[in-house]
Amino acid sequence: MNKERITVIIVDDHPVVLQGFEYMLQDVEGVRFAGKFADAATALGYLQHNAVDVILLDINLPDRNGIDLCEAIKQLNPDTRIIAISNINEYSIIQRMLAAGANGYLLKNASADEVVMGIQKAMEGEMVFSKGIEDILNDLKTGDLPVITRREKEVLALLAAGLSSVEIGEKIFISPLTVESHRRNLLQKFKVTNAAALIHKATEMKYV
Repeated sequence: MNKERITVIIVDDHPVVLQGFEYMLQDVEGVRFAGKFADAATALGYLQHNAVDVILLDINLPDRNGIDLCEAIKQLNPDTRIIAISNINEYSIIQRMLAAGANGYLLKNASADEVVMGIQKAMEGEMVFSKGIEDILNDLKTGDLPVITRREKEVLALLAAGLSSVEIGEKIFISPLTVESHRRNLLQKFKVTNAAALIHKATEMKYV
């Protein structure tokens, strides 16, 4: 591999997006477009035998979500820069992608200049964001996402399904008092004061 050029691949399940980025990058000075992949398995197979500097990674893939794939790639090669490329501009998804090790997050409507500059900045160790993503992160800097236990997640899902504490207890074999304890913990972790607000916020954050 010619180290003077940045080797880039893209992983996305939309042929038009793949072709668009290939066209955008194939003649860029200092960039070598090395391949396009429509699913996680094929991309991982390639990465096990080929060194890549930057990966443009979609979040919605047919066989695995991009957040999990990002983690897997970082375990395989921690030095590979990963820039999420997505139409999703939800704070919780952006946060999860960054927590998985992504080096940036660009929206798919980003200009060619924005993408090329993002690739270059990522190689220099900078975090890369579309203007719209930067605004979301700045507006919603509320700390990390709530960390909830497996049992709390079960209780949350059943609350969202409309079950009472007694019904939840019967379903997962714990006492109503224990359900209430989990419920109080969830209210505290999501910084809300009632079950309706809890379910709304948890749904927004993709916990349910």
